Amino acid sequence: MKTTSRPKSIEAYIARAPREVRGKLKELRAAIRKTAPKALEKISYGMPYYGYKGRLAYFAYAKAHIGLYVPPPVIAEHKKELKDYGTSTATVRFPLDKKLPIALIKKLIRARMKKNEAKTKKL
Repeated sequence: MKTTSRPKSIEAYIARAPREVRGKLKELRAAIRKTAPKALEKISYGMPYYGYKGRLAYFAYAKAHIGLYVPPPVIAEHKKELKDYGTSTATVRFPLDKKLPIALIKKLIRARMKKNEAKTKKL
């Protein structure tokens, strides 16, 4: 049985991606880092993870899309803006054959940051 080791850094994760996906992953990473410069960045569950006063976001690539995973209820609150993308409770799927909607991604990240900040103020 062949086992594949998980990447130990986000750079390693991106380097393992197919060449045609790497640029988009770098662009997504840069957008998250610019929006949340104080966020913790690491590999968790084998994919890039960002934490800011709690879970902020994950991302991963698949055969036909890049998934952005943002804890609920952010996706539901932006359903109209996300109508052109596949979504579920905590996931947005951006097709690989289209440009990443960087402004929308930043908006989702900011929304999750505000929710995390409000949650930590209550504690």
